Amino acid sequence: MSSGLSDGVLVYSEYDEGVIHPVAFELLGKSREIADRLKVEVWSVIIGYRVEDDTARELIYYGADRVFVYDHPRLVCFDPILYKGVLVDLVKQVNPSVFLFGATPLGRSLAPRVAAAIGAGLTADCVDIQVDECGDIVQIRPAFTGNILAYIRTSSRPVMSTVRYRVMRMPSRDTGRMGEIIRLIPMVEGDLSLKVLGRISRRSIDLTKADIVVAGGRGFKRRSDLKMLEDLASLIGGVVGVSRPLVDEGWMPREHQVGFSGNTVKPRLYIAFGISGSPQHIAGMRGSEIIVAVNIDPSAPIFRIADYGIVGDLYEVIPKLIEELSRIKRV
Repeated sequence: MSSGLSDGVLVYSEYDEGVIHPVAFELLGKSREIADRLKVEVWSVIIGYRVEDDTARELIYYGADRVFVYDHPRLVCFDPILYKGVLVDLVKQVNPSVFLFGATPLGRSLAPRVAAAIGAGLTADCVDIQVDECGDIVQIRPAFTGNILAYIRTSSRPVMSTVRYRVMRMPSRDTGRMGEIIRLIPMVEGDLSLKVLGRISRRSIDLTKADIVVAGGRGFKRRSDLKMLEDLASLIGGVVGVSRPLVDEGWMPREHQVGFSGNTVKPRLYIAFGISGSPQHIAGMRGSEIIVAVNIDPSAPIFRIADYGIVGDLYEVIPKLIEELSRIKRV
């Protein structure tokens, strides 16, 4: 490939089992804003096996000017060593000014390896990326468990960040956009210290895609009482979320956690039972369209952002909700 490219905004587009993770499209929308300010191109890179041109073209529809495709049988499953080598090679070829990853489990594993290999800094779990009046990249992330926002500038190149899913606006899909798909040959030969023996798919909930989240916090007295949340969520087609203390207690798996150190959610409806509303928790759910809070404490911070608030005991409110919803469903 020609080495004439430089200074573009590069997005790693996570690809698994024939599907591009939606965070890639969000990052392309933000990258388009950054690139237009800097007057550079937006690039995307996708790694996998049997990556169709139609799949790569989706990245163009969402804002990429060029899509670099690395396609090889040894790249069919995520391998942090192989993937790191591929991306380091690409960075050396195209010299991007900015390199963005989604703050997914895969992105959080891959981005630090790439940053260390090329000697760049990395700002993790960003909630926004901006260009200041001097043309410098400003990375914004919560600090001190979400109590403040830190504005970070890094002097290393490229500026590297992982960005949380569902904090950026999803851009419109424009099938009229034109761009270039560039297929490159990955360097995957030779013996490696890491060998993938197989792959086990873990089926679990994905809070980030839920339209309705029914969440519980410290107001619950016993682990078994969370069955009430599950029953209510089932009645209204929602999924169960919890605040961090319940995960720390071992009452629920971490994939159910809502908050800065867990999942960022933007459902149509978020119902919080017995959650006081710490900054850490609010950072993960304040983008919900409608927030309903139920708490026995009228001064709980959660009421400050709630659209509807109920001052009451969750042990009284939830059973009544279940009873009424069940009655309505029977009618």
